[in-house]
Amino acid sequence: MDKALNGIRVIDLTQFEAGTSCTQMMAWLGADVIKIEEPTRGDPGRSVQSVPGDMDSSYFLNLNNNKRSVGLNLKTDEGRKIFFELVKQGDIVAENLAPGALERLGLGYDVLKGVNPKIILARIKGFGTYGPYSHIKSFDPVAQAAGGALCATGDPGGPPVRPGITIGDTGTGMHTVIGILAALWQRQTTGKGQVVEVSMQDAVVNFSRIWMNSFNETKVSPPRRGNGWGGRAGVGTFKSAPGGPDDYIYMTAMARRGRMWTAMLTTIGREELLEDPIYADPSDHPEASAEINAMIEEWTMKHTKQEGMRILGEAGVPCSATFNAEDIYYDEHLRERE
Repeated sequence: MDKALNGIRVIDLTQFEAGTSCTQMMAWLGADVIKIEEPTRGDPGRSVQSVPGDMDSSYFLNLNNNKRSVGLNLKTDEGRKIFFELVKQGDIVAENLAPGALERLGLGYDVLKGVNPKIILARIKGFGTYGPYSHIKSFDPVAQAAGGALCATGDPGGPPVRPGITIGDTGTGMHTVIGILAALWQRQTTGKGQVVEVSMQDAVVNFSRIWMNSFNETKVSPPRRGNGWGGRAGVGTFKSAPGGPDDYIYMTAMARRGRMWTAMLTTIGREELLEDPIYADPSDHPEASAEINAMIEEWTMKHTKQEGMRILGEAGVPCSATFNAEDIYYDEHLRERE
């Protein structure tokens, strides 16, 4: 099947996740991705979460399973010659090496565009190539801390908490894909390549922009909210059967969204509360909110999280089971959408 990027070649100098997730997405879209690795040890990601023996790690395979790979020593004349031949035939060079590493190898953008004026150089750095923090190396948790994700996550009054997923890595990779696609489109008009640079901090800040909205108005950083929303009823995680560590249902059925609130109370068998103005909209009554949340959990504890999701979802309540890795792996909905 023809894909959008058939005929596009990516020369991939990335490693670990932020860069490799970018080039993996390009390959999924049809690009031919040639991964350049140091010939004696390869991408350092090959040994992350590795198993005993000579097998590549599942971490590495997860991010590089649709690419071709070649070992090149870019510090030798022979390695550089082969690399420049690839650049001549390529469309994109992608890299997320340490700050200044590409220039120290003599492979900066001015050199690359001298070889191929149409080449697009995609650069991922923790804090970019300029600015006061540009010399600092970064991994996903560092980017999340610098972009606001840690301060946005956690319980009220508690410390900042690192989200468990790698939005700083893969989130940056997806932002970079968008920049590359825009550069490819512009090249059709100009005939020239360009530099696309995305810092990991920039990407996480972009994910954090709605969280930061209130600061624009109050100049006070928003507090952490945990799984709820300022103590409002009908929002948060609720325990479900059989009571395991991941057995919860998350819902968002705030009272001021009338249909959802009505649907939720009706589904849990407490529609009589709709006749009481305090319970019909408990937004300004914290004690009523706590009472209603207890009623909700009394109902959810009678159902598995999948049952609760189905029943509430069919009633029009925005909700989900809290999927763990096993749930996601075997999920029928995701498999149908492959």
